[in-house]
Amino acid sequence: MTEVTEADIQPTANEKLDRFLTGTVTVVPFLALILVGIQAWNRTLHVSDLIVFLIMYVGTGLGITIGFHRMLTHRSFETSKPVKAAFAILGSAAIEGPVVSWVADHRKHHAFTDREGDPHSPHVDHGHGLKGILKGLFHAHVGWLFVHTQRASKERYAKDLIDDPVISWVNRWFFGWVLLGLLVPFLLGWAIGGSLQLGLTGLLWGGAVRMLVLHHVTYSINSLCHVFGSRRFETDDHSRNLTWLFPLAFGENFHNNHHAFPTSARHGLGPRQFDSSAAVIGLMEKVGLVWDVKRPSEAQQARKLIPTG
Repeated sequence: MTEVTEADIQPTANEKLDRFLTGTVTVVPFLALILVGIQAWNRTLHVSDLIVFLIMYVGTGLGITIGFHRMLTHRSFETSKPVKAAFAILGSAAIEGPVVSWVADHRKHHAFTDREGDPHSPHVDHGHGLKGILKGLFHAHVGWLFVHTQRASKERYAKDLIDDPVISWVNRWFFGWVLLGLLVPFLLGWAIGGSLQLGLTGLLWGGAVRMLVLHHVTYSINSLCHVFGSRRFETDDHSRNLTWLFPLAFGENFHNNHHAFPTSARHGLGPRQFDSSAAVIGLMEKVGLVWDVKRPSEAQQARKLIPTG
């Protein structure tokens, strides 16, 4: 078992600015709930708002789950440069951080899962009892975003992406994709609803509310899925499958399955474990947009199954 070294950790730079931006992205969507409440109270919620929310949630959510996670972090399949760029841009528009940093942190999470060196484990150095559990959950959910002592070295964990001209270009224009991720819901709301007011409420729902829901579903994979739920496969960590998250998590909630087979393009490996990200990857495979898709065989799964009874 390797130990974490200074070479694994990204040197701190512009820490105050990073914390300010992180705090802004974290707090503003919560403040938007006030506007949502006023909108609901005044009965001015429109169908167009929900349509814009759904379009933006699915698009940016798949950008994270298929693009940032399965395609770039774990290389679960191969694809063309335009498809790679499209998913990386969608993931960037989710506003969970630049693609290279996101991937580096997640690869480091897998290298040191639930032990010293994991950027967001709820089980390391948080104390015991209920207080320790709550402290660990908070750290894994959102607290780690404000702490830079275990953030992954981009040179060590994402050198391939730094050297990739497509991904380095997407990474360099991160703030442009952030603005695009806010402009598009405004334009969609205006186009679908037919008024400037519905463009603004489209921005509210497809921008702020979408960010709030998607961010905290993603954070729940780091926190809840390492504390609550079931375990189907033997792993040397605390990863768990949390079924009730499936309507919003695009298959990422089958987290124990994922840690058992990190490079698998399919996370829903058990009966009735619907994985919408894997379904999209399967459709793209059928039409030739992706290839060399990795999936564990039945024999490979059987060797890691936890005995029942």
